[in-house]
Order: sequence, then structure tokens, then C-alpha cells
Amino acid sequence: MSHINRQRVRGMLFMSGIALAGLGLASCQDKQAAAPETIRPVKIMKAEQKAATRQVSYSGSVKARREANLGFRVGGKIVERCVDVGQHVEPGTVLARLDTTDLQLSLKSAAASLAAAQSQLAVAQSVYDRTTALFTRGFASQATMDDRKLALDQAKFNLDSLRSARDQAFNQNAYSELRSDVAGVVTNVMAEAGQVVTSGSPVVVVARDGEKEVAVAVPESEIRFFNVGDSLKVQFWADPGAAQTGVVREIAGSADATSRTFAMRVSLPDDPAIRLGVTAMLTASIPVEAGGIAVPLSAVTERDGHPNLWVLNPDMKTVAPRRVTTSAFTDDGVRITSGLQAGDLVVTAGAQFMTPGKIVSIARDELASASLSDNLASAR
Repeated sequence: MSHINRQRVRGMLFMSGIALAGLGLASCQDKQAAAPETIRPVKIMKAEQKAATRQVSYSGSVKARREANLGFRVGGKIVERCVDVGQHVEPGTVLARLDTTDLQLSLKSAAASLAAAQSQLAVAQSVYDRTTALFTRGFASQATMDDRKLALDQAKFNLDSLRSARDQAFNQNAYSELRSDVAGVVTNVMAEAGQVVTSGSPVVVVARDGEKEVAVAVPESEIRFFNVGDSLKVQFWADPGAAQTGVVREIAGSADATSRTFAMRVSLPDDPAIRLGVTAMLTASIPVEAGGIAVPLSAVTERDGHPNLWVLNPDMKTVAPRRVTTSAFTDDGVRITSGLQAGDLVVTAGAQFMTPGKIVSIARDELASASLSDNLASAR
């Protein structure tokens, strides 16, 4: 065979190969086109209107309803502190003592002045008696009699004044001992031995036995939801299982100048097991924006720049996009304010793989369940 004929044969074989390859490729494409569409399993929930409330929690500490800041009624130098924080005291228990040196001197001075006044009164009384006898016999004038009467009255008034000064000095000497007038627990000590304090300065804080309450700070944006008499759930960090129900007793009329929060006091039931100072957690439900349906965040996708949900047609087993309007976030997802109706079946797992009209696989018991909004059922 000539060289030219061999080249022609090779060309024909090459073209035949290309044609066969094209037929094979077309056959594969036909087979792929004929392959059934993959049915993707998804999870769904039934859209339901939920209560327009949310849970809030505030941390606080347990305090006595009544606390007394006790201080000396006189000033002086503290020579002894007799109690410690946490100690239980009874009425009459000595809490602290002052140096009594100056107080004893004041008492002695007042006693000496009183003794002098008593002597002056005795002399004035004697002079008045003699003058009265002379006046009776006509040997003393009325003016002299009046002078002696005035001197006697002045001596009596001076004696009364100095007697009161002596009693006051005696009382001040007794005030050198700071005593508790209530039964309770010492919660704070604000002065130590060697410190000089003024009259009325707090030295010891005593929390009275009896009613306890939790003191919390509530933000100004939420204080409007609380009223005196409301019931709140109370749990304790030291004993999470010891839950109680407290009642709002008092709400501050103005916000704290620094934190801009409102002080709130919640009364607790009488329970000796609850100790003063332990950390407490108050839980309450407060209203949120009205209306809307809450769905999990996994159900929300973006389509054409807008929030979108995939809604299931239970008869056709197909999904369709639904443009929605979202609002505030909630504990269980995001709130939908428009675009979704109660009873709609929403894809909550697998939403990112959805396309309009796509057939999905749903468990029969999930479709038949009347509590689809409680928990996401397992899809097949």
C-alpha cells in the first residue's frame, strides 16, 4: 500500500474513533439525565404562636430585712473589740469598749460641782431663814427679804442643773460600752481597737434575727415589669436544689446614680437553712414584643438579600421558599413577625440545601404528630 493510502486509512480510523467517543458520551449523559433526583431528608417543626415573654435572671445576696449600724453615743478611743463577724449576739452583749479616762474625770468634776451647789443651797437656806425671823420682828426690810429669797431660788436652780450634769456624766461613762439592743448576727465590723471614733460613727453592723430577703439590682429597662407583691423563683448557688418562692417587698423609687439600676428587695420564707450572705438567683418572666412565631436559627436562610424560610407542602412532599420578617432574638431562636402562619411546617435542618419544588423525605410519625413545635423529630 502506498504512503498516501496509509494516511487516508489512518484519518478514517481517527474520525471513526471520535464518532464512537461522542456516541459513548451522549449515552452517559442520557443515563445521568435519566437518574432519579436525590431525595434529601429534613427535619421540620410546626409553627405556633408562643407566649410573648422571656426569662430574666438577677444575682443578689441574702440579707436580713432589718440591719442596725451600731455606734457609741460618745466619742473616744476604742480599747477593745469584743465580737467578730458572724458571731451571734443577744440583747445586752458588749460589742466594744472605749477608754474611760476622760469620762471618769468628767464624772468627778460634775460630782464636785454638785457637792458645792448643795453647800451653797444650805447656806442660802440658812440666810433666808434668819432673814425671815428678823423680818417677822421688824428688824429686816422687805427689800432684804426679797434678796434672800432670790439667792435661795438661784441656789436651788443651780443645784438642779448640776445634778443633771452629774447624771449626764454618769450616763456618758456608761456609754463607753457599746451593747447590742437586738438579737442577731454581726455582719460587719468597721472599727478596731486603737481607733478614735466620734459620737454616732458606725462600729458594728448587726443583722436582726427573723425575716430574710434577697437584695438585687434591676436594670432601668426592665424595672417597669415588676410590682410589689410579685412572686419570683429563687435559687441558691450554694444549694441549687433548694428553690423557694420570694415576694417583691420593696422597689427603690429612684435609680442608683452610678449603676443606673433600681434596688429591689424580695422577701423569703422563714427557713433557718438559708444563711445570710449566700448568693441567690432570681428568675422571672417578663413581656417581650407582642406577636410573632419563634423558629430556630437553623431554619432561617438568606434568599435575594432577604430572610427566608422553607415551608413544606405535606401532600406533595415539596418545599417552597417563604420571605419573612424577623424581629428580636429569643431563647429558642428568632421571632418571625410576618410571612409565616401558625400551622405552617418549616424546615429546621437541611434548609441550606433546599431549592424551590425540591422533594424531601419526612418521617410519617413526624407529619402526624400534633407537637411538632416541641422537639425536632428525626427525619428519614
